[in-house]
Amino acid sequence: MADENKSYGLAWFLAGLGVGALVGILYAPKSGRETREDLAHTAREGTEYLRTRTREAAENVSALVDKGKEHVSTFVDKGKEQVGEYVDRSREAIDRGRAQWEEFVERGKNLVNDQSSRVGAAFEAGRQAYQQASVSEPESHEG
Repeated sequence: MADENKSYGLAWFLAGLGVGALVGILYAPKSGRETREDLAHTAREGTEYLRTRTREAAENVSALVDKGKEHVSTFVDKGKEQVGEYVDRSREAIDRGRAQWEEFVERGKNLVNDQSSRVGAAFEAGRQAYQQASVSEPESHEG
């Protein structure tokens, strides 16, 4: 919006310059040579004004581009930082999950070993009880 106002201002300036030159020529009590010199002088001033405004516009555009680069760089840095945080959080969650899994596996192994020992002990106790019962009872062969 501000750029449009500047370009309208420049257009009105140029229009005013032209109208002023025309009015000056028509109503000037000067000689032709003086009028031509005044016109040339006014044209030089207008040209210098345009050069100055063009240089200022180029500097403003350059400054805007630099600011844009800074903003992009800032956004990229923030994005990298957030991605790094997410990666770190993910690694922590994976490490916690792995530690829990290893703990569950270890508990399962211990439970299986404990139950295997109990079943083995019960089997051995049952075998010994059977053997003792077999030895203490004489076999009868009466038929």
